[in-house]
Amino acid sequence: MNDSRRRDEDEGKAVNVALQGGGSHGAYAWGVLDALLDDERIEIGAISGASAGAFNAVVYAAGLAEGGRTGAREKLERFWRSVSTEGSLWPAQRLLVDAWLGPWGAVWPGTGFVAAWAEALTQFISPYAFNPFNINPLCDHLIAEVDFDRLRAYVTPKLFIAATNVKTGRGEVFRRDVLTADHVMASGCLPQLFQAVRIGEDYFWDGGYAGNPPLWPLFYETACRDVIIVQINPIERAAVPRTPEEIMNRLNEITFNAPLLGELRAADFVARLIRSGVLTSESYRLERLHRIGGAGKLERFPASTKFDVSWPFLLRLRDFGRADAAAWLASHYDSIGVEGTLDIDETLKRAPARPPVEPAAETGAAPSR
Repeated sequence: MNDSRRRDEDEGKAVNVALQGGGSHGAYAWGVLDALLDDERIEIGAISGASAGAFNAVVYAAGLAEGGRTGAREKLERFWRSVSTEGSLWPAQRLLVDAWLGPWGAVWPGTGFVAAWAEALTQFISPYAFNPFNINPLCDHLIAEVDFDRLRAYVTPKLFIAATNVKTGRGEVFRRDVLTADHVMASGCLPQLFQAVRIGEDYFWDGGYAGNPPLWPLFYETACRDVIIVQINPIERAAVPRTPEEIMNRLNEITFNAPLLGELRAADFVARLIRSGVLTSESYRLERLHRIGGAGKLERFPASTKFDVSWPFLLRLRDFGRADAAAWLASHYDSIGVEGTLDIDETLKRAPARPPVEPAAETGAAPSR
């Protein structure tokens, strides 16, 4: 290995990380973060997240501020244990957490009275009626783990937390310097289960409706061009859903993947214009996109596992995420800072771009075939 290559590896590489939300499958992203923390060659300069991704991002940043890499790993584990079946929740709180960790409160686990009661609540009764005091046990666990005053006092990593403005229907992104527990709860606010979170004069629902995860602040507000997308929700599934639970789960996957696919199309469009020379302004740059997850291990799990908050299952997902991240680093570490590793054409399932066609000479002749 030459001296310059060795110096580069010793100095490490910077990346941005974008975390999807996805119920209990967010434990997979916990594992990815755990692996990135374990590799001291990697420095995370900024994180964006929505819903469960927002919780992971904020808990990670709080742990980093309080205890460095070890503190971040320990705090992430404590948070996920607290919302697991080994946590200290009383039964009514347990139901609310199970719903949040399920596929956005659409279908509830269990059988008999509990399932019927819960399904009725989410489908036929407003949370303003059945939860008038807007009880959300996740908020208590978040506050227990995150010192928001201390979090706001630090500047790295940059944080971008997405939520959906109920009145305008547009996504909004909250930055680290203003973050409170309310902003994070807004990012994970399921409208079927919780009242919209009021921040100032605005009201917010789950960020996954508008940006899951948001990419544009990583493009426009950071110097780093390498973005690792941690994708929880599979884009494709081989089987056609048939049961009500399967149908609702697939609808949620499609809905919550749509903002990500839209941003990928936009980023790719800009990249094509830059490469073709159409865009030359310094305001535009080529982003290097990477992805961990999105298929494979997570795709094999049925919809019902998004309800599974047992500690062994969450640890299993964490280990999957950690293993996938370690494998990705082993294969693609050298690409960081050099080129993207996400195949956009494959992700969007389209034919690769063709070279631009030269216009026919102004002779009236038809272009050759």
